Amino acid sequence: MNLKSLADLLGMSKTTVSRALNGYPEVSDRTRERVLAAARAAGYQANPAARTLAVGRSNVFGIIYPLLAADLGDPMFLDVVGGISEALEAAQMNFIIAPVSAANEMPSYEQMVKGRRVDGLVVSRTLVHDSRIAYLARARFPFVAHGRTQLDAPYAWFDYDNAAGIRNAVESLLSHGHQRIAMISAPLELNFAAQRRESFMATLAGAGLQADPRHLIETAIEHRSGYEAMRQLLAGTDRPTAVVVDNHLAGAGVVRALQDAGVQIGGEMSLIVWGRMNDVGMPVATIDQTRAREAGAVMADMLLALIGGKPAELLQTLWQPELVLAGSVARPRSGG
Repeated sequence: MNLKSLADLLGMSKTTVSRALNGYPEVSDRTRERVLAAARAAGYQANPAARTLAVGRSNVFGIIYPLLAADLGDPMFLDVVGGISEALEAAQMNFIIAPVSAANEMPSYEQMVKGRRVDGLVVSRTLVHDSRIAYLARARFPFVAHGRTQLDAPYAWFDYDNAAGIRNAVESLLSHGHQRIAMISAPLELNFAAQRRESFMATLAGAGLQADPRHLIETAIEHRSGYEAMRQLLAGTDRPTAVVVDNHLAGAGVVRALQDAGVQIGGEMSLIVWGRMNDVGMPVATIDQTRAREAGAVMADMLLALIGGKPAELLQTLWQPELVLAGSVARPRSGG
């Protein structure tokens, strides 16, 4: 059965049936479900080459990603990618990951855009000043930023409220009596890290406190650097009584460093980590980016809406993280 036969069977135009099959957002859910059900019942299979020629699209979306060693074992990353893939597959589209070296990242974006190898991109680990997003905006190429950046032009983005998440964590530690609170951050050129550090400093200032510069470390983005950052804090003469870690990959290294040093987590040192901590062998208080798989599906829907013509400024989503307390937070043993 071809597209015309399917359209005749349904009593619809070929354009409507094609748009329903290809996931265009202007087609109602009821119509799309009816078309998809009829296509399945009739054993209809679209011709990918013909479909690409007809709509000028590849029906492929992608992410260009300078993979860290820990990324492929990171359940949060895999959940987000899985959510994007599932949502696009439901719309009969595909999602690819293009791993690149950091030095080849911008040339890879240019190749993807100029060659129209994909219909749209997800841009992850956004920077405070992000040349990738600026380039895609100038090229008018469909993209969704997984995180925000400083850009004058409107763009589509999905993010968590970094300021609120850190504020809730610091206020919880303050309510437990902590005053010497450290923060271990990812590099501050990353937008999430900059926003979380700014919120940390502002929340302390609001309580009449000032962070000790020795308690601010900004190089931790994976297990090893988190481990070394915590060792550095423990080696100081005036240890903090609590630590906030702004990413879960570094958080796993922090837990290991405390365990190796024989420091009781929740007793001698309170700890809150941004992101899930499922594999560290103990309960750790977290600022949880909930529903990662659903977040991926939301970004997929944004991509589909963009290629359907929806303005980027109407595709901006901010979710609230959740502070989940556990035994790693307690009152300091002496002073604060």
